[in-house]
Amino acid sequence: MDKNIIDIKNLNFSYKKTHKEIEDMVLHVPKGSIYGFLGPNGAGKSTTIRLILGLLKKHSGTVALFREKFNAKTRIEILNKVGALIENPSLYDHLNAVDNLRIAASYRQHIGHDRINEVLEIVNLVNAKKKNVKEFSLGMKQRLGIAISLLSNPELIILDEPTNGLDPKGIIEMRMLITDLNKKYGTTIFISSHLLSEIEKTCTHVGIIRNGKMVYEDTVKALKESKGKNITIEIDTDKHVDTMKVLEQHNKKDSAMLNGLVQIDVEDKEEIIEVIDILRSCNINIYQVSIKNNLEDLFLELTEN
Repeated sequence: MDKNIIDIKNLNFSYKKTHKEIEDMVLHVPKGSIYGFLGPNGAGKSTTIRLILGLLKKHSGTVALFREKFNAKTRIEILNKVGALIENPSLYDHLNAVDNLRIAASYRQHIGHDRINEVLEIVNLVNAKKKNVKEFSLGMKQRLGIAISLLSNPELIILDEPTNGLDPKGIIEMRMLITDLNKKYGTTIFISSHLLSEIEKTCTHVGIIRNGKMVYEDTVKALKESKGKNITIEIDTDKHVDTMKVLEQHNKKDSAMLNGLVQIDVEDKEEIIEVIDILRSCNINIYQVSIKNNLEDLFLELTEN
């Protein structure tokens, strides 16, 4: 992943003269990565994607894909290597999956029936290929939209909020599909989302945007490590007050009560075992121990004004 598929430098765009939707944006998507473009609703994620795809005209700055500057001369060549699903896919509800793919294929060059079958298999819709789209769940429609974006076997796929509105089963299916596309086919995937948990589970790299500006960009691993070495754990016991006293007596002073759970900071996972042993030795029953997602705090720090 030493070469970037997307390079954006000093990108600026505004719908109104009085406000910049995108300001001096810098963004780098490594080849072979799953890049999570993260930010609260209204931060400028969809606008940035439209600028990358040439659906909006930038005011200044550069957008390069596959190490080629995106402009009128290179646009068609570049877009032939890109698949995209922006918001909800445009589908013909009265037609089945195969017919929808045939129509989409007719707008592209050299795409045969074999490729239609291939993409249906990739998105796990083979068994539903003859069913009318109006009978599809939202998750199935999203996967059919991705199948359409895969027809030309793109090197890069751009997905704008692909899990939006999906139920838990649909979210898991989408997560698995994205991971498989990356691992099995080496496809670089760019995902915009406001869901930190999905980005953390799926992506290798992350860019966090706030008010049209990039406030953080690095690997997901580096993002986790930037929060510090300490781990926050939450403990549910039968004696919360006694739990706090026992921990304090054993010099575990960084503890607090929150939402009926005892929270404590530890240096590593070995110290979690030590805490459990201490509580058990004092006849305190432990119902649950969980590691709190410290990334949530960091995300809020980066995205809140």
